[in-house]
Amino acid sequence: GCSVTQGVYRGSVKDFQGFDANQDAEALYNAMKGFGSDKEAILDLITSRSNKQRVEICQAYKALYGKDLIADLKYELTGKFERLIVSLMRPPAYGDAKEIKDAISGVGTDEKCLIEILASRTNQEIHDLVAAYKDAYERDLEADIVGDTSGHFKKMLVVLLQGAREEDDVVSEDLVEQDAKDLLEAGELKWGTDEAQFIYILGRRSRQHLRLVFDEYMKIAGKPIERSIRGELSGDFEKLMLAVVKCIRSTAEYFAERLYKAMKGLGTRDNTLIRIMVSRSEIDMLDIREVFRTKYEKSLYNMIKEDTSGEYKKALLKLCGGDDDAAGEFFPEAAQVAYRMWELSAVKVELRGTVQPAGDFNDDGDAQVLRKAMKGLGTDEGAIIEVLTKRSNAQRQQILKAYKAHYGRDLMADLKSELSGSLAKLILGLMLTPAQYDAKQLRKAVEGAGTDESVLIEIMATRNNQEIKAINEAYQEAYHKSLEDDLSSDTSGHFKRILVSLALGNRDEGPENATQAHEDAKKLADVSSNDSSDSLETRFLSILCTRSYPHLRRVFQEFIKMTNHDVEHAIKKRMSGDVRDAFVAIGQSSVSTSPCRFFNERTLTRIMISRSEIDLFNIRGEFIDLFDKSLHHMIEKDTSGDYRKALLALCGGED
Repeated sequence: GCSVTQGVYRGSVKDFQGFDANQDAEALYNAMKGFGSDKEAILDLITSRSNKQRVEICQAYKALYGKDLIADLKYELTGKFERLIVSLMRPPAYGDAKEIKDAISGVGTDEKCLIEILASRTNQEIHDLVAAYKDAYERDLEADIVGDTSGHFKKMLVVLLQGAREEDDVVSEDLVEQDAKDLLEAGELKWGTDEAQFIYILGRRSRQHLRLVFDEYMKIAGKPIERSIRGELSGDFEKLMLAVVKCIRSTAEYFAERLYKAMKGLGTRDNTLIRIMVSRSEIDMLDIREVFRTKYEKSLYNMIKEDTSGEYKKALLKLCGGDDDAAGEFFPEAAQVAYRMWELSAVKVELRGTVQPAGDFNDDGDAQVLRKAMKGLGTDEGAIIEVLTKRSNAQRQQILKAYKAHYGRDLMADLKSELSGSLAKLILGLMLTPAQYDAKQLRKAVEGAGTDESVLIEIMATRNNQEIKAINEAYQEAYHKSLEDDLSSDTSGHFKRILVSLALGNRDEGPENATQAHEDAKKLADVSSNDSSDSLETRFLSILCTRSYPHLRRVFQEFIKMTNHDVEHAIKKRMSGDVRDAFVAIGQSSVSTSPCRFFNERTLTRIMISRSEIDLFNIRGEFIDLFDKSLHHMIEKDTSGDYRKALLALCGGED
């Protein structure tokens, strides 16, 4: 990988060699003269000149024809394409000024636009913007924003408008610790929130300093600062502060996420798309593309291609500059992002479930309540849910025994005949021991036509040795076959070898070994080896399936130092299908065994059952970080009836 140092140009649009402003002005004039205009020619010329050159073309056009080029383009072009081309003609500061003017004049304010611009610009860019606004509209930007916003949101915008963020890279350890403590005391540890403290620290300190403050905060609070901001602040102020934190961690990642959100789902938010593609084309488009590729597993180029059409599409693709699904460029920020993941993993966060053992537990009493709920006509689902979601798994096992002792009946069989659908799956799942439940999921994944590889990966890659041994025993007992045999006969190739290796439950459990980690990383990074007995997959298997998790974390760190990108990126680039997915899952498990990344409709029941006593409370926090909404909210929205009631009882709270 090429390590990129300060001062290397990361934009996608470069100065045009052999530029002649008069010649270009003439070409544009000819493209617009007569009936209809040659949009293709306009597009090609304008997207292959830098902003500085476009400004010179405007001047030459006026000198040659006594006309305003921007006005002519507006007259000749229409819609999104017009908006894009005209945006390209403005100097960056005037482009920002125009966006902000549009955001605050007219009915309602476009807060998202204000947030995006003011949270992401450097001090110099802010000063230029304020001057451009005054020049273009003969108005004072600060006064206009103050008149249009309110509360803490307004205060923070005013702080950002000063363009006075500290720029020194010299960081004082003491001040880092002090700031982290002040933020914690201003939010989490206080009844009510001291917003002024958040505004002061996040609005003034240098980026370098704040990155260290965020790491320190994670250590002392046991959660990322973003999660505290979501919990403590609200409305536009919360959105602004989250944007500031994201931009400080990585501006490229912030814009990649904005672009993704602008295009995913129904309808495209074209104004956002245009604004970002234009404003970043000469700053960090290559970095944005790189993050986009890693984060969303598809290139920005392809997403634009699928989401837009016509000349508008062609122009956007030229600004994007290239398709990363073809070539891989690496950038230093990938390393930073990956390091942050390791830092998070190194912080020992206390795991908490949402289901605790009931205090005054009486197994026979519970058995009687359950029998009563199922006897006679109709079933009292509410009573069943109330008992079973409020007991630990060990207590449910005792209820099974008590039920049989009291009534000579099999509680599982009774539940099966009384309940149906998703609720039945959930309740019956709660009655099995964790190992029996996993064994059953694995069995379902391998039997019948077709194999559900994603379930195999999710379970086998995230369980520890003890859990794997228990699963093997439960599997043998329930199905009178060995798990290893079933996995072998149902899968093939490298994927089969990975699963069989994991099914042994033989992973090292020791601490990291630095010299070994360096050797391991070298093996994973070596692309050149052509020895077929030592294929890339074999090397990955021998390391990822056997080393301890703390050791693997160290290996991955070494890998980043050697190659400037993370292991996950390498896996995705060089492997495919189930093998790729399995290695990625193991890599992620070494950082965190939280199954948050597996969440979807199908896995909901499985995760709620298997994690309710382990770390469902932590998963809820991660869920908000990943999806911007609470797990509670998602369950409420996507499920119904008694099934919903039972899931919410397990979820245990709204975040």
